[in-house]
Amino acid sequence: MVNNLGKSTLQRNEIISQIGYHILVFVALTVTRKDPTVEWSEVIFFINYTATALIISYWALPRYNKNENGLELFMYFVLALASCILMEELVIEPYFFPEERGQNIVVVWALLSALPKLALLIAFKLVWDVIFIRKELDELKSLARQNELQFLQSQINPHFLFNNLNNVYSYALENSPKTPEIILGLSDLLRYVLYECKEEYMPLDKELKQLESFIKLSEVQIENRGEINFKFPSDTSSYKIAPLLLLVFVENAFKHSVSSMSDGIQISVIAKITDSDKLEFICSNTYSADTNVDSLSKGIGLANVKKRLDLIYGDQYHLNLKSNDNLFTASLLIPLYLSN
Repeated sequence: MVNNLGKSTLQRNEIISQIGYHILVFVALTVTRKDPTVEWSEVIFFINYTATALIISYWALPRYNKNENGLELFMYFVLALASCILMEELVIEPYFFPEERGQNIVVVWALLSALPKLALLIAFKLVWDVIFIRKELDELKSLARQNELQFLQSQINPHFLFNNLNNVYSYALENSPKTPEIILGLSDLLRYVLYECKEEYMPLDKELKQLESFIKLSEVQIENRGEINFKFPSDTSSYKIAPLLLLVFVENAFKHSVSSMSDGIQISVIAKITDSDKLEFICSNTYSADTNVDSLSKGIGLANVKKRLDLIYGDQYHLNLKSNDNLFTASLLIPLYLSN
């Protein structure tokens, strides 16, 4: 939204532009004639048109925008136009042309002469408002998009925290010596999620480093019940990515494998950069369809990340979720942005 300082600057620019536009219209109306000589009477006539156009633009039109009463706007327009014609016929013409035009009041001719000029002058305000309204709508859309992204990202935090606190609780009940290690790893990840992910895009190397920490932290849950494989590209310092997108897929993989299988767990996380500067990310996990109580592709996390992908990347990303023979695979292809 436009703040007070922005509004004052916008109003000042509008006034300057109005003055320039009116001068331009006046010059255009005079230089296109056979005799471009300008008389004082013509200046006064044009000032009368300008005053009428300003009354319609800044008094009548704003009232219509507030209540959208077309009849009221028409009455204001007729009143302003009548005042313009009366001023021209009863004051200006008798003063400058007392022996000629001042002797006769020709309303129809005055009306036909005034309407095109008024239309030109009023058009500026209409075009200016359209441009301003479009700009304001764009700002509102951008603000709404940012707010929705922040809301979706904030949903990740309690979702992520809830799942991992359950793990810490179970290990604490068993007095496991791994409990301090899990708490420390969780603390580092929460610091990144809560305090560092404030920008729209984060360095890819930092995002992958935190993802690796999450995998190692979650690997504790597996113990000897399966195998975890992950492979990330080595040189990613020149790229940026929207934060916490990849984490959701890995968290979903561990959640469904651990909750539905007692052994034989297989989780694979692979990320690579294509020749066209895109990130190809594939996360797959085994699961048991008989004991998996939650839908693999309809959880809060995946629904959340789909909305975020739509908002951030539009139609520039490709996401494929596939279940086949007790193997769930999430394949994501997104464009990467170069770091400044």
